[in-house]
Amino acid sequence: MLGHLEGHPGKTWQERWISSGLNDGKRRIRELRTGNQKLDGELGHSLLLLCCLRVIRPSLAAFRVNSFVRYHEHFEAAQKDPDLQRFLKLVDKHDTSAHFKRCARFDVASALTTQGIAFADLTPEALLHYAIATREGGWGAGYESYVGHLAWRIMAESGHFPKHVPATLRGAMRAPAMTPTELVDRHNIADPDIYALFVAYLTRRSHDIDYSTLRDLAGDLCGKFWTGLLQVNPAQKDLALTPEHYERWRAVLEIRRDGQPRLSAHAVMTNIRAFYLDIQGWAAQEPERWARWVAPCPIGGRETKSRAKANRRAKERMDARIRRLQPALPAFVAAVTARRDHFHELLTAATDASPNQELTVGTKYYRRLFTAGDARHAQIHGRANIRVLDESTGQKVNVTFTEDATFWQWAAVETLRHTGLRCEELLELSQLSIRQYVRPNAEVVALLVVAPSKSDRERVIPMTADLFHVIATIIRRLTRNRRDVPLATRFDPYERITSEPQPFLFQRTIGQRTEVINPGSLRDELAKLSGAVAVEHPELDGCRFTPHDFRRLFATDLVNHGLPIHIGAALLGHLDVQTTHGYVTVFQEDVIRHYQAHLAGRRAARPGGEYRSPSPMEWAEFEEHFDKRKVELGDCARPYATPCEHEHACIRCPMLQVGPAMIDRLDEIHNDLIARSVLAKEKGWLGELEGIELTLRFLGEKRADAQRSSKRVISLGMPSTGV
Repeated sequence: MLGHLEGHPGKTWQERWISSGLNDGKRRIRELRTGNQKLDGELGHSLLLLCCLRVIRPSLAAFRVNSFVRYHEHFEAAQKDPDLQRFLKLVDKHDTSAHFKRCARFDVASALTTQGIAFADLTPEALLHYAIATREGGWGAGYESYVGHLAWRIMAESGHFPKHVPATLRGAMRAPAMTPTELVDRHNIADPDIYALFVAYLTRRSHDIDYSTLRDLAGDLCGKFWTGLLQVNPAQKDLALTPEHYERWRAVLEIRRDGQPRLSAHAVMTNIRAFYLDIQGWAAQEPERWARWVAPCPIGGRETKSRAKANRRAKERMDARIRRLQPALPAFVAAVTARRDHFHELLTAATDASPNQELTVGTKYYRRLFTAGDARHAQIHGRANIRVLDESTGQKVNVTFTEDATFWQWAAVETLRHTGLRCEELLELSQLSIRQYVRPNAEVVALLVVAPSKSDRERVIPMTADLFHVIATIIRRLTRNRRDVPLATRFDPYERITSEPQPFLFQRTIGQRTEVINPGSLRDELAKLSGAVAVEHPELDGCRFTPHDFRRLFATDLVNHGLPIHIGAALLGHLDVQTTHGYVTVFQEDVIRHYQAHLAGRRAARPGGEYRSPSPMEWAEFEEHFDKRKVELGDCARPYATPCEHEHACIRCPMLQVGPAMIDRLDEIHNDLIARSVLAKEKGWLGELEGIELTLRFLGEKRADAQRSSKRVISLGMPSTGV
């Protein structure tokens, strides 16, 4: 190899390597021919040794175009770098497959070789450059999505990188929040004065609003307003609009690019009117900067009042949607739970099955698949994904992936419907969100601490048994191979920032990356779930649930069952009770009258009280209510502050929730009813017999509900934080 390089000009081996043309990466070293077949086969290994010994430093293209077998092992042995050895020990300890560990070692060896540096000099910028260049060059060899991820994570966790560096490579690669200037640049405004005006205005507003609002404001002003205005008047140079141009612009605004009417036109007009009025107000304080742009606002106050009408129309659409979804919610939840259980059972059965073995899960028939690709995957990663063939449809199913997806779909649906959380609040839940509260009667109540997403006020939600079952199941899944919930990062798409690693609950591991599910993926998963459920349950066809639908359903259920609306506002995290009122969908006229009478009575007894936070006495009454609902067989689910309306005929009462511990008592009541039924038949008490049969039917339903509850994981104790 060195003999070949001697034939090229240069004072050093590196200069001769470059002048040979091999550093361009356009051809492999094995394409050289010496005339000796045995020597030709050793050229690749010779280049490997020269790179390991730092005799030459190839470009990334030249290095990746040549395939080296176990290059990282030779490089590590040649360097004898203590810092590199410490990194290798951390890689070996990491909980991941051997394949990803080899990827991490190879990534570091490649970056050090092509950049000619020691491990101590491998900065975040250097590794980021290597990862991006490898992707752009297409040299990932099938693992482009994972280049550098594990190596970055280990170096960040070990303190090799400074503390201000993002904890993950993906966090470092994400585009940061754009500046006001960059937001305006997206719209190609040619007039320099108008360009400077929008930049100055957005810069001043950026101190008062969050990034997502600023981004939308820039789109309304620079895109929908100014760009749309130039379509009707290309000669426009200032903010003074003629009535004719304004009307023509309004016509452009009302129609989207796809030809559909723009439902948010009133919001755009509100932002534009605020833009004009802000400049008028600022001109009085800073005339030298803003006075030249003062112009009459073309949008009158009466026009912006149409926003109230649009809000009413939106409320009507949402109410109609909730009226359609609420009756379908029980069937939807049951189908989601059954789907999760089905794939969990299928995964358990298929894991121990042999290739081509037939499996029966429920009413479906499957056949275990295991191909050469599965064998190769198992060899590389230590295990292969479990795949089966659905005999009824002929479709191949990746059970490992599908079971994981159905679990998180179920967890999201259950948590959302039991808490009414916003999408961002759900994804921000962590192991540290779980607290406990000991009541005066020594009863321990599990609490869920919710970090604020829109209002700057933290709130606490008491966890029901069903909700605690869901949270405990999530934690048990995340800790099935470890002691504590693993740390993960969360990307906030609204502020364009990545959080520090925390024990988030809604996290998934894909390849080398462990991150929290993002809002867009959650919405997509619920949409896929709605479609999949509708295939097996035609009655649910057309019922597409979104994360916010569950919040509206939760609010509607709270208020329609008699909970005071200001307490409901506290549970939902609303600063204004009127916001909660907008979330509530009423269904029947008697419910409307009941709600209005209740609200009027509360306000008459305590003027203005509906617009304040609940007092400690009210919370005490709220807690005491649940003590009064306890009966022999379990709990009465009657609405807050209401008496028993069924004269304690609990077996027939739909409000009775039988505790799992009282199933034996139900059996005793059942036997007694059977004996009474026999006596009624003998005596000819037909009316008594009819009542007994009705009670027996209700008793059977109560027993089934209690048995389902007994199978849930609700007695695991409070999980420790462990962080």
